[in-house]
Amino acid sequence: MARQTNRKQTKKAGAGKKTGKPEEANDLVSQLAAAPTTLMKVFGEEMDRLGLSREWLKSMKNEFDPGIWTPQVEMFEREGELVVRADLPGLTKDDVNVELGDGGITIAGERRTEKEEKREGFYHSERRYGKFYRRLPLPEGTNVADASATFRDGVLEVTMEAPKRMDSKPRRLSIREESPAQARSKAA
Repeated sequence: MARQTNRKQTKKAGAGKKTGKPEEANDLVSQLAAAPTTLMKVFGEEMDRLGLSREWLKSMKNEFDPGIWTPQVEMFEREGELVVRADLPGLTKDDVNVELGDGGITIAGERRTEKEEKREGFYHSERRYGKFYRRLPLPEGTNVADASATFRDGVLEVTMEAPKRMDSKPRRLSIREESPAQARSKAA
């Protein structure tokens, strides 16, 4: 009976003490668990500070979790047409859906991979499935009525008439000096 009492007293006596690091670590963990976006923001800022591109982080994410995949997409203007090009290796045109509307273009689909290996006394089969989705805003004034899409060698290319650019010449703005009295009258 005496031993149990001593243990309880020892635990109670040590309960109020702060050891420092373990409790601080638990506090930090609970803060980061409550706001995981803060962790990602801080991590991204540190990557930028070190001069490392955030694209590196995306490529590492894809290596560690191949089920998550985001196709590379680019948008550019060529000969009066707006071109949206997506790299979709290993897919066919039947695996991809393209929708134009609400001021943007949506490219979605599903990627399936099946790998099978047979050797003497050994059989390995692996299947991976994953949906992807990309939505890009289109420039204001883009005419999507005559848009067309082609798919060749794993590259989707959507073309449409580019919006008309309004040519505006830059103008120099003169800066005038203001007296303290004028500044006070504006503030009042």
